[in-house]
Amino acid sequence: MKKVFVAGHRGMVGSAIVRQLESDQSIEIVTKSRSELDLTNQQAVSDFFQQEAIDEVYLAAAKVGGIHANNTYPAEFIYENLMIECNIIHSAFKSGITKLLFLGSSCIYPRMAEQPMAESALLTGTLEPTNEPYAIAKIAGIKLCESYNRQYGVDYRSVMPTNLYGPHDNFHPENSHVIPALIRRFHEAKMNGDAKVVAWGSGKPMREFLHVDDMAAASVFVMNLPESTYQEHTQPMLSHINVGTGEDCTIRELVETVAAVTGFKGDIEFDSTKPDGAPRKLMNVGRLHSLGWQHSYNLSEGLKHAYDWFLENQDKFRES
Repeated sequence: MKKVFVAGHRGMVGSAIVRQLESDQSIEIVTKSRSELDLTNQQAVSDFFQQEAIDEVYLAAAKVGGIHANNTYPAEFIYENLMIECNIIHSAFKSGITKLLFLGSSCIYPRMAEQPMAESALLTGTLEPTNEPYAIAKIAGIKLCESYNRQYGVDYRSVMPTNLYGPHDNFHPENSHVIPALIRRFHEAKMNGDAKVVAWGSGKPMREFLHVDDMAAASVFVMNLPESTYQEHTQPMLSHINVGTGEDCTIRELVETVAAVTGFKGDIEFDSTKPDGAPRKLMNVGRLHSLGWQHSYNLSEGLKHAYDWFLENQDKFRES
């Protein structure tokens, strides 16, 4: 039986990967909570890998958040993510693990990258200032995988997801990403009978969104590709693969769709004094499509699924 360690299994992405892997009876899934294993502690991570006979690693653990959180806690975002990546990738190598999948983010690409953003856009321009520390940490993760592959001949792969949403998302009113923040805001406005909801920014930026279950399916798909097939579609210095839908919408369209899904009937106002972030972020997913993978959820279906999960679990969010 193959032992697979999913780092970050309680997060949105990690939990989706666990759900995806659970259907494979040939896999024993290994997980550790934060209280059981501090991934920023080099010695603790090294000891864990030496004690466990792990065959493969999905590196989904990360400190994540939206524009507000990235702006407020830049030191934590760069430090924690760098430490997690360095500790897991190096300790995996030292313990003889040859297969690992690192999960990055579309924010690795330059703020004004040509749209849609191809893998080759990496390191060709200035990053979006609001999440630069997080983006630099994720770029470092890609380069760690590339470097260990080049020097030691291991098979460490990287996938770069677009904006994700779905079950187990962070619905904190200030520190969450745009979709969970909107779902909570519109739901509470509906329940309170509010006449209007104010959304951040102008509503003009374009964004792409991917349901986290699709991301998990793509991650397992890429991990299981034959090494020769993976290498045919990547290069030694360009070894990551974009994961997304290849479709985007304006933030205004997103806001209106969330309002419809949650049943909010009031007015929507956009606060243009709040930051918009990058004007457009659309992934070029031609490489992934050429390998044979396509997403399953459209945006409306995915938002309905995410809202249903929120309704089933909203008690845990009431105090936050």
